Amino acid sequence: MRESILIVGAGIMQGPAIRTAREMGLFTVAADGDPGAVSASMADRFERVDLKDRDGMEKLALSLRADSGTKFGGIMTAGTDFSATVAWVAERLGLPGIPFEAALNASDKERMRSCFRKAGVPSPGFTVIREVPDEDTGEFSYPLVVKPVDNMGGRGCRRADTFAGLREAAADSLRFSRSGRAIVESFMDGPEFSVDAVIYRGEITICGLADRHIFFPPYFIEMGHTMPTRAESGTQRLLLETFEAGIRALGIAGENCCGAAKGDIKLTSSGPMIGEIAARLSGGYMSGWTCPYASGAEPVRGAILAALGRKPEGLRPVRSWTCAERAFISIPGKVRDILDGEKARNTRYVRDVFFRIEKGSAVNFPENNVGKCGNVIAAAPDRESAVSAAERAAAAVLVRLEAPRAETAAFLDAWFQDEGPDEKPGRDGSPAFPPDAFPAGPSLRALLRDIPDPPPAYPAGDTILDFPAFTAPNPGDWMGRTVEESLEAVRRITGCPLAPVKTVRGGTLGRRFWAALIRGGYQGAAYLLDELGHGDGS
Repeated sequence: MRESILIVGAGIMQGPAIRTAREMGLFTVAADGDPGAVSASMADRFERVDLKDRDGMEKLALSLRADSGTKFGGIMTAGTDFSATVAWVAERLGLPGIPFEAALNASDKERMRSCFRKAGVPSPGFTVIREVPDEDTGEFSYPLVVKPVDNMGGRGCRRADTFAGLREAAADSLRFSRSGRAIVESFMDGPEFSVDAVIYRGEITICGLADRHIFFPPYFIEMGHTMPTRAESGTQRLLLETFEAGIRALGIAGENCCGAAKGDIKLTSSGPMIGEIAARLSGGYMSGWTCPYASGAEPVRGAILAALGRKPEGLRPVRSWTCAERAFISIPGKVRDILDGEKARNTRYVRDVFFRIEKGSAVNFPENNVGKCGNVIAAAPDRESAVSAAERAAAAVLVRLEAPRAETAAFLDAWFQDEGPDEKPGRDGSPAFPPDAFPAGPSLRALLRDIPDPPPAYPAGDTILDFPAFTAPNPGDWMGRTVEESLEAVRRITGCPLAPVKTVRGGTLGRRFWAALIRGGYQGAAYLLDELGHGDGS
């Protein structure tokens, strides 16, 4: 009789679990609240059940148990925030898993921090709030981090350096909390790491440790990760010891526990401190893609076996490659076209290119890890080749925005008014957000103000006034594109030659063009040309 497994979630992050389960010969049932979930068609059977509906998921599991055509073996998830749903069903049906209370410990950051504090596991000091504070009572020491107690993907997570910043962050975090609670934590400075593990009857097997690349304060946007980590062996040992202590403190590695764990850990000046631990495999492409590409270990297969109550296999490395994942992003607007996806896919060593957007999608500068436009994954025998391939491929994808659009114009307008955001820091004194595509200090802004905009009577869009003070140093934008690479992207998108000239009478684009490029990168400059009617097809 064929054995069946229930996989909670049918999104892109659950795709590897659905595919692997079928490859293992299991009758694979996927459940998701979205009938259009991208991986639903991969399963042998799909059922529409809201992931937070524990009773509904239990009812589905009971129906699978009653099915005389298959033998129901277990339930699991990867990359969702609903490990408590999995644990609820497993506990109610007597299936392999972790205790429901332990899953709640790993799903609710207030419970999680309390468990760590009780067990003496290094993690930041914290307090929980249910409303935006009215006055500064002096109980908080800055900088702080505010986040919902019960969400994932960085939603509503941001840093605060003053009381005004705390109020803004608290309002944002509470908006993203399903239970109306936010946690205020001491800020942990230092490099960040991600780790995946599979748990079988209390035995913890580490599957991979990666460097996380976090940008764009006051938010914490992961622009990629690289596996294996560059941390030295002694540091790795300390990080993993702390992670394992955290797993045990939450109760997800007891003697009879079978499941998985994902952790984010920071290496502070005081040593490793846990950001968070979830009772599931990671999302963000790590467990299903980068770990197998880098080492050949298969945490997804191991987690499926654990969910069936069997000893996991295939968790040990069989090769020593490097895998790099990198994201690509956009300024605010609406997608008119996406170019060069195939160029990205055809880059040597690139394995996958994932798009979160399509023509007509609304885009914004990311404030969390679900606000990015897409991701590239590359794997190579050496670190330099993998990282270079991923970064080149991510930078190759070009997103052209519709013009005119109020949100794009508003994003660029500060520079058109000669007020670069570096002159207008955040209300709490933190760096301005969103940042400029190209860093531009006061001296460069002063030089930019001296560049005129040629009269509109001149032929449109053919040439740009030279700006050597900006172009000569070749600074990189958010994605590492140089100025010339960005200009070439604008040419590619719009068809405008953009030949540089040294005199106003020979030029047709000046200060406003350069301001748009500095503020919004190739997208800002291309949008300006389209708005002025200079781009092809405008």
